[in-house]
Amino acid sequence: MSAKDAPPPLPEPLLVEVADSHTHLDMQSGTVEEALVKAAAVGVTTVVQVGCDVKGSRWAAETAAAHAGVHAAVALHPNEAPRIVLGDPDGWSRQGAREGGGDAALDDALAEIDRLAALPHVRGVGETGLDFFRTGPEGVAAQERSFRAHIEIAKRHGKALVIHDREAHADVLRVLDEEGAPDRTVFHCYSGDAEMAEICAAKGYYMSFAGNVTFKNAQPLRDALAVAPLELVLVETDAPFLTPAPFRGRPNAPYLIPVTVRAMAEVRGIGENELAEAIAVNTARAFDY
Repeated sequence: MSAKDAPPPLPEPLLVEVADSHTHLDMQSGTVEEALVKAAAVGVTTVVQVGCDVKGSRWAAETAAAHAGVHAAVALHPNEAPRIVLGDPDGWSRQGAREGGGDAALDDALAEIDRLAALPHVRGVGETGLDFFRTGPEGVAAQERSFRAHIEIAKRHGKALVIHDREAHADVLRVLDEEGAPDRTVFHCYSGDAEMAEICAAKGYYMSFAGNVTFKNAQPLRDALAVAPLELVLVETDAPFLTPAPFRGRPNAPYLIPVTVRAMAEVRGIGENELAEAIAVNTARAFDY
């Protein structure tokens, strides 16, 4: 294993326990148990395991049922919806090459997400939303239809809505306004600027910051964090992605949350314990656990 692939060392433990509000344990190496033990050793005692497709959402629900410190969110990722409808000839997702199944296939997949969303240990519907980074105009309609359906599912089951918003800020905010956002709405891996943070704050949307808030080129994210109301701030890994500096490029995992919390506390000009306390309360409120 090269140094680049080696897991970063355990950070100093946080003195106040926090939650990783968004992780993908099914994409990380090692067992769930190993990941949870490592995380708990540094004060990360709760994780929200997020599904991106039907298979991953079932796995999230099963894993949350088996572990007290795991809560699940279930959804079709914005990039998954067009693949279901139009097909995925390159097999870009983890499911290999697929034929398009049209709107009927999307309806079937959404029905399964709806079924999973009713389960008690599923605390969120997500990650859903819009992603214009990888999807061309032909896929946008499928994404938006899927997003609207997830909003309805979250509201009907009284679950948090977990939003993936990539290069689609205005459209995500528009759809939320048109449909009416659920009571608890979380912008996962918040990627807007300070101006958008003020819009989210006014609407009571939670903003979850990931390891990219530590990246050199991420000043707009730090500006957003600086103006976000403390009671709406969450932290996440989005592991195995977005490993915080100075470990960028190496595999991310929930145990690295303290690195991001410390960087966030610096941006806010408050102590890490004060920030951790706020994050712990906010995450439990956002996901109703």
